[in-house]
Amino acid sequence: MKEIKLFEVRDRGTFVPAMAIRVNDDDDPLLGRAGFGLHPLVILIPMSRFPTTANYDARAWGDRTFATAHDYIERTWNTLIDGDVIDVEYILGETAKPKTSEVR
Repeated sequence: MKEIKLFEVRDRGTFVPAMAIRVNDDDDPLLGRAGFGLHPLVILIPMSRFPTTANYDARAWGDRTFATAHDYIERTWNTLIDGDVIDVEYILGETAKPKTSEVR
């Protein structure tokens, strides 16, 4: 089953709305043919970057904010809910408490 969640990705001076889609080859044979195999993968799409870039591999981002956020979303998918704040500074232990939402 495809699952979609929206998040606020936050870091130092950063606020990026993002969409995450969790998929695997059970969802559709086309996904299997595209290499989305036995375990679920998260496709992360920043919704404020133009042109928009999407990645299914956290290591492919090349920046700390999205690499950290993507890895965290993938590892904790089942505990996250739509609209959660993904606070990179908090995840990395740089702040004592997570940021709160600016929109909810």
